[in-house]
Amino acid sequence: QVRLVESGGGLVQPGGSLRLSCAASGFTLANYAIGWFRQAPGKEREKVSCISISRIATYYKDSVKGRFTISRDNAKNTVYLQMNSLKPEDTAVYYCARQTGCTSSPLYWGQGTQVTVSS
Repeated sequence: QVRLVESGGGLVQPGGSLRLSCAASGFTLANYAIGWFRQAPGKEREKVSCISISRIATYYKDSVKGRFTISRDNAKNTVYLQMNSLKPEDTAVYYCARQTGCTSSPLYWGQGTQVTVSS
């Protein structure tokens, strides 16, 4: 069955970096876009980034542009989110999701990984 597993979260100081991974199984990753979303306590889930099937198109939320980079390795069935210059407001549970395209609604979600940015 379709499965998405996030990893790489943790506690980091402001200005630090983390790389999140989204390991996909049960489907051919190359045929889908993958989005990264996050949800902070008391807030709605928001879209952070997305990478298209062809890698040509990527999306970034304005507040993470220039700091986050999304990439994919179809051979490893994995999508990455490199997060640099982290800020306390980046603290959230981060989820990856399978999408038919970056503008479509996600149908499958991972379980999430906690990212905490604090000194």
